[in-house]
Amino acid sequence: MLAQLIVSGVAVGCVYALIALGMTILFRSTTVVNFCHGEFFMLGAFAVLVPLQTLGWPYGWSIVFSLSLMFVVGMAVERGLMRPLQQAPHISLAMMTVALSYLFKGISRFFYGREVVALPPLMAGDPMFFGDVVLLPQDMLIIGLVLLVVVGFFVFFQKTEIGKVIEAASQTPRGAFLSGINVPLLRNLMWGVGATMGALAGILIAPNTLVYPDMGGHMLVRGFAAMTLGGFGSLPGAVLGGIVLGVFENLAGGYLSSALVDITAYLVIIIVLLIRPQGLLGRRRDRG
Repeated sequence: MLAQLIVSGVAVGCVYALIALGMTILFRSTTVVNFCHGEFFMLGAFAVLVPLQTLGWPYGWSIVFSLSLMFVVGMAVERGLMRPLQQAPHISLAMMTVALSYLFKGISRFFYGREVVALPPLMAGDPMFFGDVVLLPQDMLIIGLVLLVVVGFFVFFQKTEIGKVIEAASQTPRGAFLSGINVPLLRNLMWGVGATMGALAGILIAPNTLVYPDMGGHMLVRGFAAMTLGGFGSLPGAVLGGIVLGVFENLAGGYLSSALVDITAYLVIIIVLLIRPQGLLGRRRDRG
């Protein structure tokens, strides 16, 4: 039972890691904490569901449509709503993302109410058995895709010139602008990437959690918990935090009480902030 809970926790934790990774990438490139990332997650799932069930599109084209649409939505949010607030205090930017979260959620409730809709699994087939551990094809797909995304972004930010430029532009935007770097364009693109990452996470987990307007809020909390546990702003920390959180949730639900699954993320945030505020892989910052 222990091995099964751990493996299942890793699969769920990979989705948490993908959410935390999208939020971390946006934070590192724009210094904005995005409270509407959960709604990007939710809209991505709905953007697959609508063409799939209403228009009769193939699954693959529906996914391409969802990811492309959310990339455009992310860029539109940055260009139309976040960019005019660039000189405002950070709290104004945060409050704008909170307002967007409720706006997107309200729009989805207008069309779907509180209806819960099923999304077919991305990969069907018989489960695979490794001793006493059962691994579903959907779980294998999630783990494999998240691994590819993590490696891709690590190489992008650590090994490529444009990745280093994006990070430098986030730290010293005025200096980057004076050096000829198009900082607004970089921020616009990273908002698109962040929204796409949220949509991808929604598409991967929707066959297991179903699709409904409030699904993003639950995942947003888990994304913040993963970022807090791994270390705010750390890409490896976001991945590690997501996987560890997923395992913790499964173990708590399996050995203690299923009621603990819904509060594990909150407990993790509280405990980490009290014991190790910088997280597992973050750097301690002394207050001067």
